[in-house]
Amino acid sequence: MTEPVIAALIVAAGRGSRIGGYTAKQYLKVGGRSILARAIDGFVAHPMIERIQIVIHPDDQDLFDTVLAELTPRPAKPIEACGGGASRQESALLGLRALKATLAGDSTCVLVHDAARPFLSEALITRAIAAAWRHGAAIPVLPVVDTVAMLDSAGDLAGNADRGALRLVQTPQAFRFGPLLVAHEAAAQQGRSDFTDDASLVRWRGATVATFAGDPAAFKITTPEDLARAEALAGARLADIRCATGYDVHAFGPGNSIMLGGVKIAHARGVIGHSDADVLLHALTDALLGCIGDGDIGVHFPPSDMRWKGAASRVFLEEAVRRVHARGGSIRHLDGTIVCEAPRIGPHREAIRQTVAAIAGIDCNRVSLKATTSEKLGFTGRGEGIAALATATIALPE
Repeated sequence: MTEPVIAALIVAAGRGSRIGGYTAKQYLKVGGRSILARAIDGFVAHPMIERIQIVIHPDDQDLFDTVLAELTPRPAKPIEACGGGASRQESALLGLRALKATLAGDSTCVLVHDAARPFLSEALITRAIAAAWRHGAAIPVLPVVDTVAMLDSAGDLAGNADRGALRLVQTPQAFRFGPLLVAHEAAAQQGRSDFTDDASLVRWRGATVATFAGDPAAFKITTPEDLARAEALAGARLADIRCATGYDVHAFGPGNSIMLGGVKIAHARGVIGHSDADVLLHALTDALLGCIGDGDIGVHFPPSDMRWKGAASRVFLEEAVRRVHARGGSIRHLDGTIVCEAPRIGPHREAIRQTVAAIAGIDCNRVSLKATTSEKLGFTGRGEGIAALATATIALPE
């Protein structure tokens, strides 16, 4: 028997024309991260979500690849993408079909989410999962607080609706997987393509759709005003600015190259170390861990552990980045200084900056690199080794 799986299905195939511009809105950035990446983040961070299926427009593969690059390091949870259709309904069906091989029918629940809602809290996802198990189909809703007017054919006021019976519907909408797929397939067979969400489709098939409390922060970005609101919210959530430093040193030894910032550089000697002895990545790792008060590189990757013998130091920095993201943080800037008499760093500066930026999942303009000698003083001045100092600046939620 297939084990039940809790999956997320993110519908991201729309074009978002109402917001303007040439780029689909889910790929626009809010607070330095794309809207779609933020939506994925919410499901990645939730311990009960096991699979993430994303439906994208067939023309958006390159854009989607940039989103995956933002998820650095790549989450351990399976994240798959498939092409979407001409409507949201068709895209959802294609996503469900893609999930079918790995899900266990009625014993599995799936949360269907609009990519244009970037702010997903753990509490909202937890409520969605609980509602799916309890009711089979459920949607998050918010009360209507404004008066709702009804207009006549001339556009004049004809009366007011009873807002007590009205609710604003959000996502993720939560369902048992089997009945949702059956409902979608039935609608497709009957040529019905007019359903604007999954709840109305399963209700058409006779199911009762329960409701649970939504989250005002999980609003949908549709207009430029929504985008500005999202930018403000992203900034307000990351109000705890932290800065920490890191330092590392390694002695030169036998060899003909060194690793520095993830870049292999030819040199008259190698570097002695348990891993690949990349002093810059080690210092940056310690700086990021320092920002979140999470020990140092020796705590997480002790040299006594043979798993790390000869390991690429990018693994260490990736783990530090993951720990920052797990705290809901954003890396704002990374700064490094290399201290050595040789090799010359200048010819390799841009390659190192680009490599560090790729590992950290940030723009290259958020990485700076400097180099200096120690004026022939000390162990670096005597050419006995190489040192690196690093500073990391991050922002965490208050």
